[in-house]
Amino acid sequence: MDQSQLSRYLPLTCTGHSRPVTHLSFSNIYENGSYLMISACKDGAPMLRDGVTGDWIGTFTGHKGAVWSARFSSDAELAITASADFTAKVWDTNSGSIIASYGHNHIVRTAAFVPSYSQTQFCVTAGNEKKIRIWDLNREESAPAVMEWVGAEGTIKSALWVEQSVVITAGDDKCMKWWDLRTADKLVDSVTLDGPISQMEERKGSVTVAAGCAVYTFDALDRTTVKKQALDYNASTVSIHPSRKKFATGSTNDTWVRIHDFSTGAVLDTLKGHHGPVHSISYSPDGQLCASGGEDGTIRLWKSETGPYGLWK
Repeated sequence: MDQSQLSRYLPLTCTGHSRPVTHLSFSNIYENGSYLMISACKDGAPMLRDGVTGDWIGTFTGHKGAVWSARFSSDAELAITASADFTAKVWDTNSGSIIASYGHNHIVRTAAFVPSYSQTQFCVTAGNEKKIRIWDLNREESAPAVMEWVGAEGTIKSALWVEQSVVITAGDDKCMKWWDLRTADKLVDSVTLDGPISQMEERKGSVTVAAGCAVYTFDALDRTTVKKQALDYNASTVSIHPSRKKFATGSTNDTWVRIHDFSTGAVLDTLKGHHGPVHSISYSPDGQLCASGGEDGTIRLWKSETGPYGLWK
């Protein structure tokens, strides 16, 4: 079965949000093969779901404004969200309770944990203040950030913590920046891309980003460009399949999810189902499905590989 035949499977539609879905991400895979999905939304109510089926598990209640970003810790015991209510909140994914709430002076657009099972206590936040902050979960939440510095000329819309001491940020100024927290100056590299950057994704040591009419893949640590794919449309979000054989994109200019061949850039399939622009996209950690979140307030799960899986028989 080729990619175009997969589109014959109807996508699973996850409802529950009342406004546009701004970001979604998956947890790592548990030993039993299951995993979780979390979604951020302008309704201010991030949701936790079963990643395989899309079934609702719970809603994190506490934000008073749109939520722009939502991610898990490495072990998925915690989640972190960034919001227009000027806070980033850390949640217990088992109880739904708030572990910490970090105040800012403007909208928080992105947040992420350090990628380590042994040091989950650190997280990074950034947003409209153009500042990057590092927080320690072991300190009182009223305590100031461990580190704080101005990191961009425009709003920072995405931050990834890709190694114990390396943070990558990107946003409206079209720049991706690598920061080494062990150095005094911190900034170790910067690259200007073809357009503003809304989201980045890290997978297996590579960072993939959509900017203007191009998709870039970088080595997360040595910062080299692995691949640049020119597109004939403006992509706002991208996710690479774990096999690195294909990637999926969404755009704010139409309602489609496009699947591309990673080597050639050719369009393998166009998935239609959303009723508004697609703001976020992500392949599941096992590559069996692709999740997209859109302006229409829905999350759609698209079958990505052959054979029975989850609710597809």
